[in-house]
Amino acid sequence: MIKFDEQKQIDSVNGALALRPQIEELIDRLLAEGVKNLCWLGIGGTWASCMQVVCYLKEHTDMDTFATNAAEYCTTGDKRVGAGTLVVLSSVSGTTTEIVDAVRLAQSHGAKVLGFIDKPDAELATLVDYCISYKGNEQLKFFMVADCFLRRQGNFPDYDTYYAQMDAYLAKDLVEIEKIADPFAEDFARKHLEDKLHYFVGAGCLYGATYSYAMCYWEEMHWIRTKSIHSAEFFHGMLEIVDKDTPVTVFVGEDAQRPLGLRVAKFLPRICENFTIIDTHDYPLEGIDEKYRGRMCYAIMHAVTNRIDAHVEAISGHDMAIRRYYRKLAY
Repeated sequence: MIKFDEQKQIDSVNGALALRPQIEELIDRLLAEGVKNLCWLGIGGTWASCMQVVCYLKEHTDMDTFATNAAEYCTTGDKRVGAGTLVVLSSVSGTTTEIVDAVRLAQSHGAKVLGFIDKPDAELATLVDYCISYKGNEQLKFFMVADCFLRRQGNFPDYDTYYAQMDAYLAKDLVEIEKIADPFAEDFARKHLEDKLHYFVGAGCLYGATYSYAMCYWEEMHWIRTKSIHSAEFFHGMLEIVDKDTPVTVFVGEDAQRPLGLRVAKFLPRICENFTIIDTHDYPLEGIDEKYRGRMCYAIMHAVTNRIDAHVEAISGHDMAIRRYYRKLAY
């Protein structure tokens, strides 16, 4: 097994969870001021995180909530963004051009902006209306914001019980999942390192994660060509190019769209001999009730793919931090 800093990861997750009182206070204040809709703003991997939380909210509330790609918003606009809109975003660098421009545009239309900015002295940290600075765990921070809204709407009566279990067990559970997944991850990395093209399929809260894993990890960080597709769309095009040798990985989650992933998983053995099913339900979450697993399957998936990435990097010798073009050229 490739060693990793278990305590660092535990501290990171627990540190993110500790932001909840601050988030709760802010959301309560914003609701009192009349927030009417939620816009989750992102680009690249952060847009993928936005897609995850919007899918989650669609299952639990009728509040108007939507994900907006920052570059599209800057060119097309969105009439839903205005007075009464809370824009939520996340940024590691705090300098991403598309996000900076989109924030200014949204504010010019009367929207308020909450930014999770890793660097408190970055440009975005001073530009947004409300800034919370804490590194990592982007999806967890987004989901805590979503859950605070659900709580105040009366759509999450188990909120306190759920987060009591998260606070007590989640961080250690995710470390244990990485340990359990490590042998599988090494085999997977060795098998697929030389793939000419790898297909990743997912649905529900995991679709945004699937999209991000294909593009931001395998393409941007590992330089391996991929395609991501929603499980619901697999049967409307992609199935025709799958043969027995096509590398396909299906992520199956535990939210309302689980049947869409299972449908693909059931079909693939009929036509393919080179597929992998990664089902979050196969991994234990000690101390956390079964009924809550659908709310956090994104975190389980990320724990598994962390191990895959570690082995791809080790076997290939390609440092995941290296970029050829991103922030190297003007574009």
